[in-house]
Amino acid sequence: MEQLTTLDAGFLHAEDSDPHVSLAIGAIAVLAGPMPEFDSLVADLTERVMAVPRFRQILRTHPLDLGAPEWVEDAGVDASHHIRRAALPRPGDDTALFRWAAEVMERRLDRDRPLWECWVVDGLAHNRWAILMKIHHCIADGVAATHLLAHLCDGHGTETFATALSGAQPKPKPWRLPALSLNPVDWMASAWRTSRDVTTTATQALHGAVEIAGGLLRPASPSSLTGPVTDMRRYASVEVSLPDVHHICERFDVTVNDVALAAITDSFRTILLRRGENPGRTSLRTLVPVSVRSADAAGEPDNRVSVMLPYLPVEKDDPIQQLQTVHARLGKSKASGQREAGNLFVTAANAIPFPLTAWAVRALTRLPQRGIVTLATNVPGPRKRMRLKGREVIRLLPIPPLALRLRTGIAILSYADHLSFGIIGDYDAAPDVNELADGIERAVTRLADLSNGHWRCTPVGTLALVQGG
Repeated sequence: MEQLTTLDAGFLHAEDSDPHVSLAIGAIAVLAGPMPEFDSLVADLTERVMAVPRFRQILRTHPLDLGAPEWVEDAGVDASHHIRRAALPRPGDDTALFRWAAEVMERRLDRDRPLWECWVVDGLAHNRWAILMKIHHCIADGVAATHLLAHLCDGHGTETFATALSGAQPKPKPWRLPALSLNPVDWMASAWRTSRDVTTTATQALHGAVEIAGGLLRPASPSSLTGPVTDMRRYASVEVSLPDVHHICERFDVTVNDVALAAITDSFRTILLRRGENPGRTSLRTLVPVSVRSADAAGEPDNRVSVMLPYLPVEKDDPIQQLQTVHARLGKSKASGQREAGNLFVTAANAIPFPLTAWAVRALTRLPQRGIVTLATNVPGPRKRMRLKGREVIRLLPIPPLALRLRTGIAILSYADHLSFGIIGDYDAAPDVNELADGIERAVTRLADLSNGHWRCTPVGTLALVQGG
């Protein structure tokens, strides 16, 4: 039987720490119509979902956390308990879809059953329909969840943007014993190189651990973005052109993640100003998950992430400065060893008896953290448009979870020629998620215009549109 890792189980503990949160992640696939005959669709979905072992399994837990939870086969699994149907009220627009999706995501999954749901949604405008896939975060992170979603579609071997990213990463060289030599000088040189490499890695990880600890313990500037949450949610989503984002990257020598976070920065700044708050340098410390998943483990159902905790520069009003500062701060976080520290911590925790780590994580998740303000997670999605029952998936919208006193969370998903932002917020504390989505779209459009030379800086430091390009 497979056991949950410390990180996987941590999502269960975080959910248990607050009765108002659900640690499920999701995605909405909007398909071109008409919707297939429902019984035939369910039969195909059932066959494809049941082919994934994790969707046939339930968690077996142990009293007092004396052992790690285990995945065991559910002999009585019934797909009809998980594949459900819904219909949107007219006019079936995005407002109706997003309101319904928020209601689905705010409800916890039943731990007595396999931890997933699949909703078939009819009644969308423009002769469209949708599927919402919802799974518990203890099953998978964003990269693995994208591969699980692909199992529902025609032709399961969907290539994702993560393939290219993983292929571009230099693989660490496996450590080997040095070749035997009779020369004492060779022994000394080999020992020196090994000692130097281990010391450098340990020093970097230690420095990163100090920064992560400081980020968690040092309160962010007081704002309306953090605090207790209710058990109701709001959801919004917006899509931008991925070719436009790539053009911005080329023009300013930054990454797709830099552009996405810069757009999020600008939108949060607008929200804070509208709320009458003064955006400062420490106003928006952001939890940015970083995948440590190797290419050959892309489809493994588990969580393989580390973290970075940069401050997004909401104190700056110039979009180019925002973009450049995001790039610089992310580079600093990477160089500081935060990624290595998070990965090392998780690896070390897995070697400690589970009761000790479980009790520690439970205690930590019950503390009212005040250092992190929001979540921004970037998931490389499918490179090409997917199809289900011959119908094209024209939109793929991610849905992140909320927990640990974060009142908003943003998931970023690349799909074909679009970059999608899915924003979830507490119903009462974040009623402006639609404004946050609109602000992200405006920010990307403005950066695209700047990259094309359509904007210039005026002498007073503001931006003006150059007529005629």
